[in-house]
Amino acid sequence: MTLIYDMPETATRKSRLPRGGINPTAALSLIEWLTGDECHALDEASLVSGLGRRLRALGLPVDRLTLHLTTLHPEFVGRTFAWAPGEPVEIHDREHGTRLAFANTPLLKAQGMREPLIVGPGESAHGPWQHIDIFSGRDLVQLVIAPLCNADGPISTAVFGTRRPGGFTPVEQDVLERILPALRNTCELHVLRQCELSLLDTYIGPMTASRILAGHIRRGEIESMEAALLLCDLRGFTELSNRLPGAIVLGLLNAYFDKVVPAISREGGEVLKFMGDAVLAFFPNIDAAAACNAALNAAKTILDEADGFQYDGIGIKVGIALHYGEVSYGNVGSGNRLDFTLIGPDVNVVSRIQSVCSERGEALLLSDAFCQKAEITDAVSIGTHHLKGFADPMELFTLIR
Repeated sequence: MTLIYDMPETATRKSRLPRGGINPTAALSLIEWLTGDECHALDEASLVSGLGRRLRALGLPVDRLTLHLTTLHPEFVGRTFAWAPGEPVEIHDREHGTRLAFANTPLLKAQGMREPLIVGPGESAHGPWQHIDIFSGRDLVQLVIAPLCNADGPISTAVFGTRRPGGFTPVEQDVLERILPALRNTCELHVLRQCELSLLDTYIGPMTASRILAGHIRRGEIESMEAALLLCDLRGFTELSNRLPGAIVLGLLNAYFDKVVPAISREGGEVLKFMGDAVLAFFPNIDAAAACNAALNAAKTILDEADGFQYDGIGIKVGIALHYGEVSYGNVGSGNRLDFTLIGPDVNVVSRIQSVCSERGEALLLSDAFCQKAEITDAVSIGTHHLKGFADPMELFTLIR
């Protein structure tokens, strides 16, 4: 394997623009494009596509261009965007643990050294990068691997590949080196945006995240909205957590949430809170009947999933309360420590209905308001119940499963 390290240039050489068939004005235009508003407004796929086309227009024989952008995400370590002339951009999400697929490859070596690395020509067909999905079967003879190093944080990488015998010329390598600072800054903006969105989505949900990014971050900034409310509780969790090892309890809880959260998200709901073993979600009212039926579908899916659920030989039972009403949605807290939450009497109602679920051992209970909005005709009354904190009794309903 031939490894050629792209060492730092002298100040004299860096002061000159690349020549030898490369138009200096066009090279400067490419750098200006990378640093301009048009480029910064693009998504990542459009960025890699636009860069690849412009490099080809400059005369560089780029047959494969990939951006490996790292991020902060609970499921993915990063995302790869791969471009080739005349092909759609490929997008590969890289899950945590897939780093092993890149072990002993020049990509990780370049990242570790924080220096550009040129591999080839002269690689065998089974070189330590030929098996990587985005390079496999493309007859590439040389890669220019460029870590995009920021002041801190994870390192992203750009890779330029060519099929031309002999690889990139020194002048072409010089062009690639000159664009790297601008490319690094552009990719850093994309990574920061993605990290911002990922972290907000992860911890507070997409709807709430969009409100925060829109500037709704002041304490007391509250709006009223109507929504279908779902509260799902895991039965007997206190007893389980008291007798089982902590690692088993945590695994059970995460496996349970893996059944509950996707069912809610698929129906357009948003999980607002994890309250120990309980999940509070809301379904915004675009149409009251649609919101309630979405919540009901999510509840039915959760109950179906729970019926066959086993974790380390442990089964579970859940209770789900459904209600429809008006809530106040926004910021509460103190000083610069705030929480986005739902408050109001109807939030208290769904919590009290959940208590009745637990007391009676019911799997699913619905308020009268929910049944009416959802236009449910086969609900079965379980009678009226005095809910703690409310003067008037409330009739509750269930469904025959």
